[in-house]
Amino acid sequence: MPQYTYKCKDLQGKKHKGQINAPDKTTAMTELKKQKWIVYSLKEYNPTLWSTEIYFGNPVKNKHFIIFCRQLSALTRAGVSIVESIRVLAEQTESKPLKKALTSVSASMLKGNSFSHSASEYKQIFPPIFINMIRAGEESGNMEDTLDRLATYFEKAHYTKEKVKSAMMYPMIVGLISVIVIIYLMNFVVPRFVGVFEDLGTELPLITKLVISTSDSMQAQWYFWLIGIIVIVVGFQLFKRSKLGSYILDYVKLKMPVFGMLNQKSMIAQMSRTLSSLYASSVPVLQSLTIVERVVDNKVIGNVLNESKDSLRKGLPLSEPLKKSWVFPPLVTQMIAIGEETGTLDEMLGKVAEFYEKDVENLVDRLKSLLEPLLILMLTGVVGTIIAAILIPMLSIYSNLG
Repeated sequence: MPQYTYKCKDLQGKKHKGQINAPDKTTAMTELKKQKWIVYSLKEYNPTLWSTEIYFGNPVKNKHFIIFCRQLSALTRAGVSIVESIRVLAEQTESKPLKKALTSVSASMLKGNSFSHSASEYKQIFPPIFINMIRAGEESGNMEDTLDRLATYFEKAHYTKEKVKSAMMYPMIVGLISVIVIIYLMNFVVPRFVGVFEDLGTELPLITKLVISTSDSMQAQWYFWLIGIIVIVVGFQLFKRSKLGSYILDYVKLKMPVFGMLNQKSMIAQMSRTLSSLYASSVPVLQSLTIVERVVDNKVIGNVLNESKDSLRKGLPLSEPLKKSWVFPPLVTQMIAIGEETGTLDEMLGKVAEFYEKDVENLVDRLKSLLEPLLILMLTGVVGTIIAAILIPMLSIYSNLG
């Protein structure tokens, strides 16, 4: 469908501009006038290579999408229509990709299309859980509760992700600093002492010989080091994209020391929160499990969820395959089993999510207090080894001179 760029003014004189999808220019003009805007520019949009926006992943930041969900929930509860709410939020959002999508969604809804159908045209902006819950809310006529549930879901999911990310970020920063310091010492500090040791002709300790030979190699054969790094990075990416490789890496994420437990609890919280929100919104359970599999994005957990779908198709309970997997602790499977028996699965999943979200938060705080001294000690050990390799022969030379 053609896209048109417009510039308009409303009755208060406020300027508006953006893009709108329409079959022709006349229809685009009609849709804009329905919003009581004075159109003074309407041109067909012809994107070029330089004007085309290229996005990797979701172009909308989590905080912008959360604000949109919460404000949309508040506006609909205040009695504002969905179409008008989306139009208002399109005007005030700080995210350009979200603004563009909401403007087109609003125009599509004015033609009589549903919110879920209009949003599904922008899958890169609106995730599957959003579209499916909106569709279920439209069918049940309970949009206010659905929007409120969506806002809560994205807020909780974002908070848990940020907690895990903050725990992972510190080791990554310390590791990067370590690499930079080692490269600097090997290329600029160690070479200055090599000539001194050669002139004195003293016998060097083994550790000093290893450090000097490594430094010489990094300087004289830097291209081999660079090629080696590129081969490792490319090889890792190819391994990661393979079916077996992705499964092994996801397994390692759950089994690695310290962080494995954090990843496991975070994914259980995410899975429970997502499934609870979808189930409470009356999204079909098989479809919900497919969405949960995408959200969690872990092949080990994905395999268990696929087994759960097969179990449900056979008329067996959801909790049965989960009990057989080492990924899910007894607390999770027992709560799900109770929820299935009592018809309160969404509530039980919500309680599981709350428990593990708090557990993740506490674990992150403990990890930070534990990792900080350990990582500083590791950085000190690596740098100290290089410095010791230089100082030991220097002290030996000075003692002989004395």
